Amino acid sequence: MGVSSLLSRFNPLSTDTTIDTDMNVVIIGAGFSGLGMAIRLKEAGLDDFTLLERADDVGGTWRDNHYPGAACDVASHLYSFSFEQNPNWSRAFGRQPEIFDYIRRCTEKYDLRRYIRFNTAVVSATFDEHSGIWTVTTADGDTLTANFVISAVGALADPAYPRIAGLDGFRGKLMHTAQWDDDYDLAGKRVAVIGSGASAIQVVPEIAGQAAQLTVFQRTPSWIMPKPDRPIPDSEQEKYSESPLKLRARRLRIYWLNELFAPFIISDVGLFKKQAEAIARRHIRKQVADPAMRRRVTPDYQIGCKRILISNDWYPALQQDNVELIGDGPERITEHGIVTRDGREIEVDAIVCATGFRVPSTASPFEVTGRSGVDLNRVWADGAEAYKGVTVSGFPNLFFLMGPNTGPSHTSVLAFTEQQMDYALQAIAHVARRGLKFVDVKQRVQDRFNRGIQWRMKHTSWTSGCNSWYLTDSGKNTTLYPGFNWEYRLRLWRFAPGDYEEVGRDASAGRGHSARAA
Repeated sequence: MGVSSLLSRFNPLSTDTTIDTDMNVVIIGAGFSGLGMAIRLKEAGLDDFTLLERADDVGGTWRDNHYPGAACDVASHLYSFSFEQNPNWSRAFGRQPEIFDYIRRCTEKYDLRRYIRFNTAVVSATFDEHSGIWTVTTADGDTLTANFVISAVGALADPAYPRIAGLDGFRGKLMHTAQWDDDYDLAGKRVAVIGSGASAIQVVPEIAGQAAQLTVFQRTPSWIMPKPDRPIPDSEQEKYSESPLKLRARRLRIYWLNELFAPFIISDVGLFKKQAEAIARRHIRKQVADPAMRRRVTPDYQIGCKRILISNDWYPALQQDNVELIGDGPERITEHGIVTRDGREIEVDAIVCATGFRVPSTASPFEVTGRSGVDLNRVWADGAEAYKGVTVSGFPNLFFLMGPNTGPSHTSVLAFTEQQMDYALQAIAHVARRGLKFVDVKQRVQDRFNRGIQWRMKHTSWTSGCNSWYLTDSGKNTTLYPGFNWEYRLRLWRFAPGDYEEVGRDASAGRGHSARAA
């Protein structure tokens, strides 16, 4: 048996990657996931699709987050499409300009812009059970119809500004890391950064060398690991360009190293936690000499309960002469500065909010109405649930990329979304081959899957007691996947028709019509 024959046995779509159908697809979102889904549809021969993007360019989070120091905390060779690997990453951990450039190059290579309608926000998607058609309505009042809808909208897209008295009355420069003003010069300015999470640990070291005075407000310290970053020399890039096999080998090595580290992040087993915490504490001791500063940057909660960060320059930046760390959030903001909890007013020229994103009170950023007029946000009122993170009972032919409980804690999000793309593609192919109107996951199948997910959640560090955006108000984790990525991929390896109600096409079945981008 040849290598290609052997590999085909492990590829669920290898025997028939062509979808022969007159049905169409609407994809919502033109970030990594939406673009990847579009590429997979094209490769399968389904060319009748439209991407709707609310912004004026592709890229999603990597278009929006261009603050100084913005970078990925997943290794570059893994944070890219498996089918479009890049041998020319300049660093082990890619920075925003390079990642954004990669996304745009993929867009051009696969000629995707002609499928995209930019500056088009979706306000609702409504399913008609009689025809089997989704009607998607945009903010400008246009409607598109489709047999299938792919939601590739990231949950963390809208910046969250802190709720601090007086914020709106500040007369200096106010900006969020996700809405960075590239034209504003911080050189010689008195700057305050509110936050000490993922974006703060990247932006603070970059602007500390520009600002005359930098004040960092840290409400809760984060557990931080060393970042194994380095420049990738030209000779190494050439090696990967000349040998795709070596490039794939590097990607696989990174993937399995991340998988091996997963228990240290996810599990609540004491041995794993102690070893992970020992690494983080050693990192503090190595970079912070002052005992008082060490105490201020050491968390008092179990490692892994909140997102574990990686950085080599956060602790050194906090110890620069022009940087002051305040171990609490601001009390209030005045027209010209910030008042601390102990009553001291610090005058500043600019305030940078590194305070993350607004987790929507409704689980979907747009209205979704399924069979019998069921409202998705009502269904998800007590916490979002989906079958394998992709499909929801009562909402046929609707597929979520980055859906409930599919967020990664230890590896690349693309390792999850690529498998979701394949799963959705298999479902679409099944509907087309069988001449169906739609498929709808059975409620009991979905419930059984989610009972298993939440049972496993009880044995993770995410439920160890700290406040985290991972959790709903009731303490339910609907965000992360409580296991290995390889295990998740196996769960989605083949589309199982028995898990779904199948409704055949008849005279009432319709065909969607979506306006192609000009």
